[in-house]
Amino acid sequence: MSRPGAKILVYHGDSFLGEAEVSPVNPPGFRFPGNKIRIAHLSPPGDRCPPLSVLQTISPFSLRCKLSARSASPDSPFARLYLSCFADYRSAVIAATPGSAGEEVHLVAMPSKVEKFPCFWCFSVRPGLYAPCLAMLNLRCLSIVFDLDETLIVANTMKSFEDRIEALSRRIDGEDDPVRVSGMSAELKRYIEDKNLLKQYIESDTIVDNGKAVGVQSEEVPMLPGSQERVLRPVIRLQEKNIVLTRINPEIRDTSVFVRLRPAWEDLRSYLTAKGRKRFEVYVCTMAERDYALEMWRLLDPEAHLISAQQLPDRVVCIKVLGSHCCMYFKMACAIQRWLW
Repeated sequence: MSRPGAKILVYHGDSFLGEAEVSPVNPPGFRFPGNKIRIAHLSPPGDRCPPLSVLQTISPFSLRCKLSARSASPDSPFARLYLSCFADYRSAVIAATPGSAGEEVHLVAMPSKVEKFPCFWCFSVRPGLYAPCLAMLNLRCLSIVFDLDETLIVANTMKSFEDRIEALSRRIDGEDDPVRVSGMSAELKRYIEDKNLLKQYIESDTIVDNGKAVGVQSEEVPMLPGSQERVLRPVIRLQEKNIVLTRINPEIRDTSVFVRLRPAWEDLRSYLTAKGRKRFEVYVCTMAERDYALEMWRLLDPEAHLISAQQLPDRVVCIKVLGSHCCMYFKMACAIQRWLW
């Protein structure tokens, strides 16, 4: 293990760059395995953010140590690496090794105010974290992940309506507080009314809303990449009530769904695309079936301003079996990283 103040050998791949001195910082304790450093690659260049700003934001640790080469000549390989990193806003990346506790070390070229010699500050981060964060900062566009059910929408089938009505009726029967009974009764009444609308839609593709008959309109579903089948769904939209009735499989009436969009969704969607510029790159993560998830998102983003049809396969992530929360976060991270790279 390298000792504080010790000379170590620095390589870029198999190319020897020269010797450098490791200077500790408080708290001390960080060590490079062995007596050499092997740089695996350089990070992507930063368009707006210098590596120091990025690493100070994402690193769980403060500065780990400093690396300097006082005896390096201006045209030495070590000096050329330093100048390249400094000019292009790059960091020199030391890949995680078995002895590095799974950390990826970034060497950041820093100006020396007193003596003019190459100096790097060393930061450690989780492997693979730096490049995606840099890409988002370069674009000035962060990622946002939405859930669907009970977050952006409330959707029910005939079966789920029946289950909700039965469960709520039992709660009302066992409740003594008249205020709570009144609130639950109003909710029960709404479920029954919504269920009746869904029943009408399933049976006749028409509903009666406030004494007025409303029929379905055929809406074409954007074709996904690689798909050649044109899909038309029978849809009824009650815009003023944020209600949509749709059919996941247009040929099977039992796949009909009654959907309530969250009232503030339009305000949020307008904010996300304000002045014609996307403020966030949008993703959807849900445990629902894929066809259902894609249709719910189509209802939320009918003009595909937030997620284009070409992006949908990667941006809408459906997780059927969730062994652990880590599984979900890992899959979402993979989806986001595919876009960023």
